[in-house]
Amino acid sequence: MDRFELVSDYVPAGDQPGAIKGLLSGLKKGLHMQTLLGATGTGKTFTMANIIADIQKPTLIIAHNKTLAAQLASEFKSFFPKNAVHYFVSYYDYYQPEAYLPTTDTYIEKDAQINKEIDRLRHATTQSLLTRKDVIIVASVSCIYGLGSPVEYERVNFKIEKGMTLSRTEAMQRLIGIHYERTNADLSPAQFRALGNTIEVMPVSETIQYRVLFSGNKVEEILKIDPVSSRILQEENHVFIFPAKHFITADDQKDKAVKAIGDELKAQLAFFEKEGKLLEAERIKRRTTYDMAMIREMGYCSGIENYSRLLSGKKVGEPPETLLSYFPHDKDGNPEFLLFIDESHVTVPQLGAMYAGDASRKQTLVDFGFRLPSAKDNRPLKFEEFKERIGQTIFVSATPGKNEAELSQQTVQQIIRPTGLVDPEVIVRPILENEDYQGQVQDFINESVEEIKKGGRVLATTLTKKMAEDLSAYLKEKGVKAEYMHSDIKTMDRIQIITKFRKGVFD
Repeated sequence: MDRFELVSDYVPAGDQPGAIKGLLSGLKKGLHMQTLLGATGTGKTFTMANIIADIQKPTLIIAHNKTLAAQLASEFKSFFPKNAVHYFVSYYDYYQPEAYLPTTDTYIEKDAQINKEIDRLRHATTQSLLTRKDVIIVASVSCIYGLGSPVEYERVNFKIEKGMTLSRTEAMQRLIGIHYERTNADLSPAQFRALGNTIEVMPVSETIQYRVLFSGNKVEEILKIDPVSSRILQEENHVFIFPAKHFITADDQKDKAVKAIGDELKAQLAFFEKEGKLLEAERIKRRTTYDMAMIREMGYCSGIENYSRLLSGKKVGEPPETLLSYFPHDKDGNPEFLLFIDESHVTVPQLGAMYAGDASRKQTLVDFGFRLPSAKDNRPLKFEEFKERIGQTIFVSATPGKNEAELSQQTVQQIIRPTGLVDPEVIVRPILENEDYQGQVQDFINESVEEIKKGGRVLATTLTKKMAEDLSAYLKEKGVKAEYMHSDIKTMDRIQIITKFRKGVFD
């Protein structure tokens, strides 16, 4: 399917019809940037869905944190069940970037924990963008970080067709060449196993495996199989196997990159020696020489992303490839996708601030001999570069900021809710107990119990993470179903907590 099909029991109501009409009119007139000023609870997401269904363009929605992105992805999946809706966020559960603190002479090595499920979802995102048009991507601001060339990523895509001339050995070599791992155990994404005259492979973006049966040097049969029950789901005529990594470099380019790294090392050594910085010269010489040897022998080294410009053949200061590069463009290179920036009063400043913080940290590493100057080009997009790479854009916020006002050519308001409900009354109560008042926590418990009896849910915000944990534990002691959630909770676990909260299934 190449067309978006909106599925909903609702029809636009309240201010939604006017907002949809106004924004669509702006898009069709060619306005580059607009703002949807929508009050909380007015159904901005449903308005966005109606615009996508009318415009029929691949769409990117940027949110300012992973939890909000997950919520939006879930809502858009319910609106567009027949289309490709994907979730694209940073795949780190924990990330400590490489850094150097000159004041204390402290070097901090990069430390990260990758979430394999989120990595799979990222690959599913890029593959959908390269293979179909009815795609909605809900992303965090990580979408402006370097991702690898879509041209190389698509070029090494391994297509296996029924009846094609291909030996079992050649197939295994191709899979290893695109960073798939051979195993004899149960398959995980980006792994394969060879049994007799068959190969079983699980693509990096899926949790389904494919069994390829060979007869001599020909592919005789391709079966799609449930990895848990081993049940054959269907027979396929072909299967696309995309690479297990977004950063793909051809062998000839790798050789050129190693030479370029060596040339840059010589120039940096000459600079440090001229400045009398012998310690810095020794540091950069040891690290870079080791990295070059690893790239030659293994095709990889720790921190290889710091050589991404040289590996991709880009010029000094040239912006990196990002998720935006995977969206369709016309023959002149103009973007052909729609962009929504959700909670834009928070998200736009985030997009603008990403580059400066990263550049400052990298410059220190370069100055003190921990990285070559080309490491500075492993970076997020600058805000001006971001604006150059986006098409028609709609900022979405209840409280648009100064940036939106300056950039937007039209602001459309959505104030009246479809339900006709007005904002709830805000009641401020004291913290401390008195003769007529049991105190803040007991008052909260009493109000929560009454709301839960009506079939409702209760959300409490606290000042600190510790306070959230303590309040959750206390509520459980009092017989109230509760869970805490804060930034230390892993991304996928946060999504599960929100889902259980909506369903009212806390233990």
